Amino acid sequence: WDNADFSRGVGTTFYQEFSTLNTAKPPFVRDVEAKVRRYLRSSYSAVWTLKITWEKAPVYAAWTDTRRTVTYQAVLTTDGFRSYILMLYQDGGMQWDYTRLTSTNVLIGYT
Repeated sequence: WDNADFSRGVGTTFYQEFSTLNTAKPPFVRDVEAKVRRYLRSSYSAVWTLKITWEKAPVYAAWTDTRRTVTYQAVLTTDGFRSYILMLYQDGGMQWDYTRLTSTNVLIGYT
């Protein structure tokens, strides 16, 4: 577990909301639906999805090293009854120096 630190002006965070209850679904939402269906082996049709992106986020404390960054996303989605979150990481994008952490048995994701 570690924290991102945007206090040095490196990296950015942005989000995009997709409300698809009565509208055509953009390709991103269709891709999220396909992932939920594939991983959970169930039917799923999103009515609302939120994509949050942390781009080139430096590790806390940013004053130590702003060259090693990570880009990742959290995608929250619901069909109005069930809700899911997808945690997406840039392939090969974890650049934080995990050897500086107190625990070096590091995993990306959540449990």
